[in-house]
Amino acid sequence: MSTRLQDKIALVTAAGQGIGRAIAEKFAAEGARVIATDLDARKLSGLGPGTKTHMLDVRAPDQIDAFKTIVAEQFGALDILVNCAGFVHHGTIFDCTDRDWDFSFDLNVKSVHRMIKAFLPGMLEKQAGSIVNISSAVSSIRAVPNRYVYGTTKAAVIGLTKAVAADFIRQGIRCNAVCPGTIETPSLDERVAALSKDSGRAIETVRQGFVDRQPMGRLGTAEEVAALALFLASDEASYITGQAHLVDGGMAL
Repeated sequence: MSTRLQDKIALVTAAGQGIGRAIAEKFAAEGARVIATDLDARKLSGLGPGTKTHMLDVRAPDQIDAFKTIVAEQFGALDILVNCAGFVHHGTIFDCTDRDWDFSFDLNVKSVHRMIKAFLPGMLEKQAGSIVNISSAVSSIRAVPNRYVYGTTKAAVIGLTKAVAADFIRQGIRCNAVCPGTIETPSLDERVAALSKDSGRAIETVRQGFVDRQPMGRLGTAEEVAALALFLASDEASYITGQAHLVDGGMAL
């Protein structure tokens, strides 16, 4: 077993399932002291005794402030922060209400802003830290139908990532974005089921549509995304910052 993150303190949001959980598990396996959070604390069960879990609503500034104090007292400054929380809205501009817009930006973008603002000062004190934000291939990189506000928010995450990288590049901070294609996760299963119900098409037909938009002819796995996040979090990526890194099965070709 390798120990690429030995004794690193890593915080992962939305770690209850899917990409977030795969990242938390991989980081722990590589020697990190992982703090895993999720809005639903029940989803965090089974992550292992070496991982500390905590219920956290990344849309709630008061919760983040209180949690920051807990982390500082129990762990000290973070070495790694991974922002995974997100929501996929389905539809065009005509399907996007002001409420949909505000919720999508609050969860997909503003939560990243809140978490970085809370934990970056500790990284700056020791002049070291790696921030990994989960964006998407569907962003400023490319568009797909019916992802109007989702793609807009994920483009904003890339812009946020570059801004943080530029502002603190001389202070030991690296900030990168991971941009997945279509990944096999519980979230995708929920979207397939909802789209099947709304469209009247069979679940198998809807799922195949997601597969077909991947040039590799298959969906990605959360573990494949976690492998990229691990690299960016590790010292192996010490000369990489401010970049949007695709793990998309050729989706952006």
